[in-house]
Parts: sequence; C-alpha cells; structure tokens
Amino acid sequence: MSTTTPIRRALLSVSDKHDLVPFARGLHELGIEIVSTGGTAAALRAAGIEVIPIDAVTGFPEMMDGRVKTLHPAVHGAILGRRDLATHRAAMATHDIVPIDLVCINLYPFERTVQTAGVTAEEAIEQIDIGGPALLRSAAKNHAFVTVVTSPSQYDRVVNDLRANDGATSLETRRELAAAAFTRTAEYDTNISAWMSPPAATSFPPLLRLNYTHQADLRYGENPHQAAALYLDPASREPSVARAELLHGKPLSYNNLNDAAAALRLLQDLTACFPTLACAAVIKHTNPCGAAARPSLAAAFEAAYAGDPLAAFGGILAVGRVLDAETADAITAGQKFIEVVVAPGYDADAVTRLADRWKNVRLLNLPTLEAGADRTLDHRAIAGGLLVQERDTKLAIPASWTHAAGPAPTADQLEAAAFAWMVTKHLSSNAIAIADDRALIGAGAGQVDRVGAARVAVEKAGPRLAEAAWPVAASDAFFPFADGPRLLADAGVRCIVQPGGSRRDDETIALCDERSITCLLTGVRHFRH
Repeated sequence: MSTTTPIRRALLSVSDKHDLVPFARGLHELGIEIVSTGGTAAALRAAGIEVIPIDAVTGFPEMMDGRVKTLHPAVHGAILGRRDLATHRAAMATHDIVPIDLVCINLYPFERTVQTAGVTAEEAIEQIDIGGPALLRSAAKNHAFVTVVTSPSQYDRVVNDLRANDGATSLETRRELAAAAFTRTAEYDTNISAWMSPPAATSFPPLLRLNYTHQADLRYGENPHQAAALYLDPASREPSVARAELLHGKPLSYNNLNDAAAALRLLQDLTACFPTLACAAVIKHTNPCGAAARPSLAAAFEAAYAGDPLAAFGGILAVGRVLDAETADAITAGQKFIEVVVAPGYDADAVTRLADRWKNVRLLNLPTLEAGADRTLDHRAIAGGLLVQERDTKLAIPASWTHAAGPAPTADQLEAAAFAWMVTKHLSSNAIAIADDRALIGAGAGQVDRVGAARVAVEKAGPRLAEAAWPVAASDAFFPFADGPRLLADAGVRCIVQPGGSRRDDETIALCDERSITCLLTGVRHFRH
C-alpha cells in the first residue's frame, strides 16, 4: 500500500459551497484537474476555475432533475479501481476510465430540511442524497489510493497535506478522512431511517439507535482530569442549552451545561404550572437552591435568590420571561455572583448591565421555553449497558390529589403545595422541599434517608420557617415512618405533600390530624438519582 498517493484528478460536488472556491483554487494551483457537477461546476466557472463537466466523463447528461449524475462505471470505476492491480489498470484502460484520486462531496441537506417548519414529505425525499453517499463510500473503501473529503472543515488540512507532499496525500490523512466519510454516511442514513420509520409500537425497540453529532470539545469534564465533549441531537427541536445562543461570556463547561440543563427543566415545569406568573430558579450541582413564582420577574429572582443565598453564589440562574433591565439590576445588586443565566430573550440594557457587572458571565438566549416532545426517553450509561426510561413529564395536578388529613386547603394553599411539589421533583433523592407562598425556603437533597433530608431542609429554612405564613413540605417519595413528618411538624410545617403508599401511612395521617397539619397525597413518586 502506498504511503503517499499523488492527486491528478478530483471530483467536486457539494451542497454546502462554503469555502469551495478557495479549496478548488488550491487544487487547481497544484495542477489537479477538477471534474464537477451542476451547481458546483457553475460556482467554480463563475470564479474563473476550469472544470470538466460530469457528463463529459460519463457520456450521459445529468437527468431526472439531477437525480442521476454520477451513478456510472466511468465515475465509480475511476474511484474504486486499484492502482496496484494490473487487472484493474487494464480494465480502466480498456474502457477509457481516467482515475479520480480525490472525491469531495457534502451531502444534500436532508437533516436541515426535515427540521424546517411546514416541509412536505415530497420536499424531504428530494433531499435524500443517493449518488453522494455512493461516491463517499467508494472513495473511503479505496482510501489506499483515493482521498475523500466530506466537510469544508477538512479543506485546509487536505491542501496543506498536498503541499507538504508535492501534490500527494499521506496514508494517515486518507485513512482518517475515510473513517470520517463512513461516519458521515452512517449518520446520514440513520437520520433518514428515523424520519421514514413509523412511530414505534413500543417505547423500547429491540435495537436502539442513538445518533448525536460532535459539537465541541469541552475544556474538561466534571473534574480537570476527565476529558469531555458536547454532542447534539440533530433531530431535536426542543429548547436546549446545548443549542442556545451565547450572547456574552466564555464557552460553557461540562458542569455549566449540566446545571443549565437542570435549570431549564425546572423552569419549564414551573412555567407550565404557573403560566400567569414570572418564574425564576437558581441551580447548584443540578439541584434547586432557590426557586420562586411572582407577578414580576425581578420579584421572582429576589425570592429565588433569597431561598439560599450561600448556595446561590456562583450558581446557574434560569428565568421564565424576557430578562429586563429591572431584573438585571436586581441580579447585579450587592455581592451576588451568578455564573450562567438562561432566559427566553434579553433586553439590550439587561445584557449590558450583566456583562458590565461580570466579565465572564455566560448569557444563554433561548427562542422559547416551551417544552417539545422530540425525545420521550432518557438514557443513562452503565458499565456494559444503557438504562432507558420514559421522561418524567408529570406536572402537579392538585385536583387529582387526595386530602388525607388536617384542615382542607384553600385554593391559594393548594397552589403553594403544587409549587413545593414541582420543586421537589427536581431535587436529588431523597428529597424534601420546604416552600412558602410559591418560593423555596429550604431544600434537603441527595440524602440517604428521608429523615436526614427533612432535617437538612429545616436547617436550610432556618428562621424563615417560623416567619412563613403557611409553610409546605413536599417529599419526593412516601415517608416509611412518621419520624420525618414529626420532625417537620415540630419545625412548624403546616402542610405535607407526598405520594403516599407506605404501609405506615396511617401513622403519618394520624400525626397530621393530631397536629392540624394538612396532608395531601399525590399518588405519584418523583425519585431523581
């Protein structure tokens, strides 16, 4: 196998014409003949670059609205012919096939097309490339002699390699580019298959295909000794911090992205439950340390940050409305520090004030917070396997709850209980959230026993618990004993929201009746690990 292979003739046929002309000019300057098709040939001719039309190679015109251009032995034989086999060379000579040594193809934009609002099936089908993947696979298979290029991001590397090797490419380069070509065609076919497949009869198919594209290498993972990268789901249309516009600040870290995603999930639930109110949440290590729903966004932020100012320092803030100057003033006042802000839009003055206050604050702009239904499954890797489950999309629906003990709640009190229930859903288990008037005042998260979670929540609430008008404690799972509810009752909690289902529910219900504490059973558990 050759170490370097000279390039004498190249085939260029691209949909994405970004940097095409400089690349083709670089090839031309090296004395390489260029064969091209349709719009690519027109673009090169317009730039003054000489090209050989594909029909001069095949002897057939492009036909059927461009569906048939390159599917011809004169093209694929020129790519697949082995230069080291006499029989292959003889066949090429017999049929007047001139070898093609470089193939540059980027495929029809099928993925982008199917994400376009209102696109028809016919329009999508016309963006399924046939000849392109065939050319890429032929060139990648014969990478011992042929260089394959699939992206404008590879142009400089190829030209530099050619210049460094007197018009030839190295085997190392060709092999890496061939691997990238097979990756691209596999990704492309997977996206087409996913689009064409009918909805699965089951959420858990016998073969699970996950297709994510590399977006960026991250500085490191959770810790500096761990390498990390960000991948995107090309089919997703739902709001995502991975796709958010960065208005200000340096690129996000692995932990920033993870925490910001957790903040977005909580905000989506809160805004769905309280659509007439402004919502804000502060996240630290994927757990809410502050959250609130108020008539104004500035008031919601103030109440959320007050939930645990110590934990909120250096946290991730997500808000449910366009971030205005008044809210920016509240955020930047005093000794607060926010590392990332997620919002569905910013006033210009708000961006200026936040950026002036913190040079490196990351401001993520989302077009909307409305949750989509693109991906209904969550995945978690374990050694040797993958755990897959349906997303927990359940919202608080107080009308479906059971009033099990204590005074009947008022409408306002039910709303306050719904707020606490939504927050505890987003805490790591075992979890207790204590809230008052639609604001988190104490969170106990990630504890190995429920009493411990209750104790931490009470300690976090501190003196605000005694000052609260009607404090509510929400538990993500049932209380196995009455000791947790007793601790909450002794601290001054007036309402307990929990799934119920314990064999000893009667003990908790009796305690709540005895202490005149409202007990609401949701019938839903919200473990989060």
